[in-house]
Amino acid sequence: MRIRDIVAALGLVFMCATTVPAVAQSSPPPVVPVSPGTSAAPVASDIPAPTYILGPQDVIQVDALGRSDFSTKARIGADGTIQLPFLGAFPAADRTVVQLRDQIADALQKGGFFAKPIIQVEVVSYASRYVTVLGSVASPGLIPIERPYRLSEILARVGGVRETGADYVVLRSPKGPERTLQVKDLATGDENTDPYVQPGDKIYVPAADLFYIKGQVKAPGSYPITTNMTLTMALARGGGLTDLGSDSHIKIIRKNVTISPKDLNAKVEPNDVIDVGEGFF
Repeated sequence: MRIRDIVAALGLVFMCATTVPAVAQSSPPPVVPVSPGTSAAPVASDIPAPTYILGPQDVIQVDALGRSDFSTKARIGADGTIQLPFLGAFPAADRTVVQLRDQIADALQKGGFFAKPIIQVEVVSYASRYVTVLGSVASPGLIPIERPYRLSEILARVGGVRETGADYVVLRSPKGPERTLQVKDLATGDENTDPYVQPGDKIYVPAADLFYIKGQVKAPGSYPITTNMTLTMALARGGGLTDLGSDSHIKIIRKNVTISPKDLNAKVEPNDVIDVGEGFF
């Protein structure tokens, strides 16, 4: 009986060891079904994106899934149309890429050319909507705006303001008043100090006005004037006073008139010549 009991016990252990993995394998973790048209993570089409309105001179690529005979690369003409297979001259300007895609698909289906066509439209070259950047920037020129851009982004695209440029930007819009904006405010500014540019806007960075400093300063020469520059700031820009220099012996030559400033908070004006004299010891 003892041997029989031992054999029975071993058999029970063996059965438990083999049945537990089987149970585990037969019960996989539940899978949450994903219905068609949904995704566990956001995809590009789920993320809001600015829309670009097509216009003349833009180049677009139009394709139909599974139909190589419809593949077309075309430039939108001055009349706002493109030439498409089967459809001929087709209006493309003043539409977003999505709107044009849907209109082409609808026209192909209604014309009996394709049944439920899947159309793809991509912009190859942006040319109809741009801003003009001129003046003291690294790379002035025409900048296409395929999406909404803030003024700071446009300046970054042209390489920024040159060292000889002013510390402000003039923004001229065909649909609004001219605005003058400080460069230093663009990086941290809100909508008012760093506005969105619009097609047709002109952005101009003038050359900085200069002042001249000579006499008992460590770095005499000519320097750009910053907004609200004071005499103290000008002296610092000129390297500060030499050991012989005196801030009480300063003359400003302005438009052929010699001025003795009352204090170092006096404003510096374009083309001022600041002459720092020696102190009397």
